[in-house]
Amino acid sequence: MARKNTTARAPKSGSNSMWGGRYKLGPAEIMERINASIGFDRRLYAQDIAGSLAHADMLVAQGILTAKDGRTIRRGLVKVRDEIEGGRFKFSTRLEDIHMNVESRLAELIGPVAGRLHTARSRNDQVALDVRLWVRDTIDRLEPMLQDLQAALIDRADEHAATIMPGFTHLQTAQPITFGHHLLAYVEMIGRDRSRLADCRARLNQSPLGAAALAGSPHPIDPRHTARALGFDGPMANSLDAVSDRDYVVEFIAAASLAAIHLSRLAEEIVIWCSAPFRFIALSDAFTTGSSIMPQKRNPDAAELTRAKTGRIVGAFVALCTVLKGLPLTYQKDMQEDKEPLFDAADSLELGIAAMTGMVRDLKANPARMRAVAAADYSVATDLADWLVREIGLPFRQAHHVTGTLVGKASDKGIDLDKLSLSEMQAVERRITRDVYRVLTVEASVKARKSLGGTAPANVARAAREARRRFLGRSKGARR
Repeated sequence: MARKNTTARAPKSGSNSMWGGRYKLGPAEIMERINASIGFDRRLYAQDIAGSLAHADMLVAQGILTAKDGRTIRRGLVKVRDEIEGGRFKFSTRLEDIHMNVESRLAELIGPVAGRLHTARSRNDQVALDVRLWVRDTIDRLEPMLQDLQAALIDRADEHAATIMPGFTHLQTAQPITFGHHLLAYVEMIGRDRSRLADCRARLNQSPLGAAALAGSPHPIDPRHTARALGFDGPMANSLDAVSDRDYVVEFIAAASLAAIHLSRLAEEIVIWCSAPFRFIALSDAFTTGSSIMPQKRNPDAAELTRAKTGRIVGAFVALCTVLKGLPLTYQKDMQEDKEPLFDAADSLELGIAAMTGMVRDLKANPARMRAVAAADYSVATDLADWLVREIGLPFRQAHHVTGTLVGKASDKGIDLDKLSLSEMQAVERRITRDVYRVLTVEASVKARKSLGGTAPANVARAAREARRRFLGRSKGARR
């Protein structure tokens, strides 16, 4: 097989000349392939053009650029944006990245004045700006999606505030709870996810423009001008940090990883609840698929794929941490590798949130089955122990021992605790009275759990109302 020539060659007519007079030969083919990022960073076009528009306005305001040139550049940038959004723009790997693709087309449209746009700016602070804007925009897009997922969970929790289901530890039946109480646990998790993303947004909201390559600019620029124009709280304080910082990308993917883990936990439960041995819920055709060979099957593929996306997002976090861990100041080309994991993590999380919201709204609960399982396996044993403590004053450890003995008797007979006779109970603890039977139902068990955060149906209904106020009423920290 013939080998491709990967040696440097003379540049063709119209080749990328951004390096000026320093380079006489064009890049090797393999260098062009490994160096180009336009295949993925074209997604930054809106942020790149927004940054260029703000930079051009600042240059005009500072007298670095004439008003006429500023208007010409603005008109050209708007034209480039329209071409990209209209699908008419031709991206070139020869021009490496989104910055040079936009700048090259701008030059074609308006001529040499396009070259003035790069005054007092480097691709180093330009890409730092673009990625910050992109992450900020992504957080602003994810925020209402997460809120909508919370709304779906709260709606279902309110609907099932009194629907009894088994609560599990070690995936073994532990105590009766309500389905609404279970769903509200995920509302709290997602609330923390929203808070982490809001924190990330607050920390990243500083503009790196003005740092140029790494040391700042000798031109009389006004970084506060561009920061205000782009909605930042202000410019970054240190030019070296401005071009080399990717903490906000790591922080975003870390927050995305936790959010994905929460989605994955709920997805896992949906998979279990849909299974034939459980039959707690059912999903419609909208969120399931069939089998190519077994016609009876209804597979919860949307839940399974949401669960699987977590691996990609957590993998993106590990990948980016590995890229950054040994980089000296300031910018290194390694940082080009931040975008693909960032984009993939954001896309995967967005898809997972949308799928989970759909499944929560779609699922149909099976209260009879849930209650039957909740009542099995002596799930009210703790209620018996608590009754022994409360009504006859046994120390809890002794009450635990008495209850364990009674559970053993019932198990040997193959009956539930409430089917033991009073005389059988009194043979173990003589002070037990007939009143004990009032606590040996799953309904009594959940109704008794009135402590703060407990599963009593009245608590759950109240907690759903409170969650609606806290999370859907635009409480402090939530963004519109």
